[in-house]
Amino acid sequence: MPTRILPAVGDADAVRSLTTLLSQLPDAEPVVPVTDSTQLIDTLARLASESIDELPEVVVVHERIGPVPALELIREVALRFPAVGVILVTSDVSPGLFQAAMDYGARGLISLPLGYEELATRVHAVAQWSVGVRRHLGAATDVFTGVGGTVVTVSGAKGGVGATTTAIQLALAAQASGRTTALLDMDLQTGDVASYLDVQFRRSVADLATITDISPRVLADAVFPHDTGLALLLAPGEGERGEEVTERAARQIVSALRSRYEVVLVDCGAQLSGAGAAVVEMADTALLVTTPDVVAVRGAKRAVRMWDRLQVRKAEETTVVVNRHSRGTEIQPALIQKITGTGVAATVIPANFKELQGAVDAGRVHELDAKGTVKQALWTLAGELGLVKGSEANSHRNGGRERGALTFRRRRELGR
Repeated sequence: MPTRILPAVGDADAVRSLTTLLSQLPDAEPVVPVTDSTQLIDTLARLASESIDELPEVVVVHERIGPVPALELIREVALRFPAVGVILVTSDVSPGLFQAAMDYGARGLISLPLGYEELATRVHAVAQWSVGVRRHLGAATDVFTGVGGTVVTVSGAKGGVGATTTAIQLALAAQASGRTTALLDMDLQTGDVASYLDVQFRRSVADLATITDISPRVLADAVFPHDTGLALLLAPGEGERGEEVTERAARQIVSALRSRYEVVLVDCGAQLSGAGAAVVEMADTALLVTTPDVVAVRGAKRAVRMWDRLQVRKAEETTVVVNRHSRGTEIQPALIQKITGTGVAATVIPANFKELQGAVDAGRVHELDAKGTVKQALWTLAGELGLVKGSEANSHRNGGRERGALTFRRRRELGR
């Protein structure tokens, strides 16, 4: 049986060079190349939806693929299509990159410039591995066949500004519109999503932190299915366990959720950890919730500047949500936009805590009165962000996945 090989190469010259060599390999069946990361994932998802057997045995990823960096792309392919062997073509053959590529799920590296013998040997070995995996797994092969969901992070300018309530209601709005939705609590030390939704749970995001291959089954075991239909992945009950969730773990967890659900809402809290920074960087939309008072707006400005210094996110790629707004407030959205340099959501959340108090005290935020002004505003915001089926495409979607993966320590060094 011929070996199907799918090249993923963004550079035209590299495409010609690679496809020419692949066509010369014995028993090889090169597939039409894809030119970017999105096209690769979409192609594999389409083939997998027909049958696992339709997937190519080997995917060859060139180091200059984009917009998602090559290693991030390899991890997503390895996560969603575990029986597909991935080879990285790179000019950097250092031990450090080799180890990183293996950690991200590659089955091998090929050095540039390309050589026939090395290519033939590596493709043959990876194809044999892929065939063996499929034979071993048979019909039980676990594959994420989702199209890749939208990730929205919700952070607070400071504690108590309403980030958790915002994240919950946005998730509920998306779920109610018919979109499969997950809510991830990344406020790792002090997360309150479980308390707000009256949930008693055993597993948390920390239980996934040390797992290098998060299969659909593993993810399902960690997720709490809420009565509303939301899939909850909660912060650990013991705050100290939050330290177990590293940047790398956070990226892998969010990638797993994104591959399984159409919408992923992430409550990041008000304190920026390395894991939280990684998630904000990955997000399609990053929201920063503030109240229209001097202390909170100053906090929002500090957060935006810090994200920019640490290369987490630029100000213009961040959307501020104004909570507890009233017409009599001296600080209006236009002024907040000027101070922070960000975009500001057109939908503001009115100041009406009386509507919230009973539900918050009872831990039943999901039971807010549908006629209440706060819930109506938050669900309108969900529509503005494109999270609700039938709403306009998200105008704030700004390509979080295109950024590279700087470590939090490196970010801090750059920000000094």
